[in-house]
Amino acid sequence: MSGRVAGKVVLVTGGAKGLGEADARALAAEGAQVVLTDIDREAGQAVADEIGGAFKHQDVTDEARWQEIIDEISSEYGALHVLVNNAGIVLAGTVETQTYAEYRAQVEVMADSTFLGSKYAIQLMAESGGGSIINMASVVSKLGYSGTVGYAAAKGAIEGMTRSIAAHCLESGYRIRCNSIHPGVIDTPMVRNLGRLVAEAALENPEQADVPDPSALAGVVGHPHNVADLVVFLASDESSFITAQEFVVDGGMSMLPAPLPHALQ
Repeated sequence: MSGRVAGKVVLVTGGAKGLGEADARALAAEGAQVVLTDIDREAGQAVADEIGGAFKHQDVTDEARWQEIIDEISSEYGALHVLVNNAGIVLAGTVETQTYAEYRAQVEVMADSTFLGSKYAIQLMAESGGGSIINMASVVSKLGYSGTVGYAAAKGAIEGMTRSIAAHCLESGYRIRCNSIHPGVIDTPMVRNLGRLVAEAALENPEQADVPDPSALAGVVGHPHNVADLVVFLASDESSFITAQEFVVDGGMSMLPAPLPHALQ
């Protein structure tokens, strides 16, 4: 099957690399007009050029820039059918070791940007006849790893916000559905960097290295296309009767026994 999202205008945040890049490529391959945004100008433009899409520089924590992006899409394309709130960062730390600045940075980049993106995209999407908001959450908010407190907080907020956005769209009579995706360990630059940080923490202070090392989960490390395939489905009309749902994409990771705390090992 091809052309599953043909004719749809799609906005993907954090589209320069990792899951966002995979989403942008998969959506373009299925016929969408993809507008990808990122703080990395060079990488973002390169992806857009390769897929025949458009790139816009964006700091997703900037409310005014969100308004500009939506206005530009309305002016240039006349519609918006799909919003993929994908931009994200991860900064390792427990509730004791995480600085407040690190915590806030993660909440702002992920939770706040999901709020802002949805807030300003909904009206244009409604005027376009409806569509799909896809929010990138994580299994981390469900599994309780001590070393990802800020990341888990942001992703947990996205999970709850998704249901509220879906309810609002239903109550307002908009034909806009809103769902969240909860990836496990996916082979992306962000996850590889987390693995590096875990290794460094283990060398410096083994007793405080509570962040799960992705390399230790051999067999349940996914590829970005595992998530992108689901994004295409949720963006397409094939999912037109699905809203307010959570989709876990983790290869069974969340079914594995949790690691014991140091005190119980």
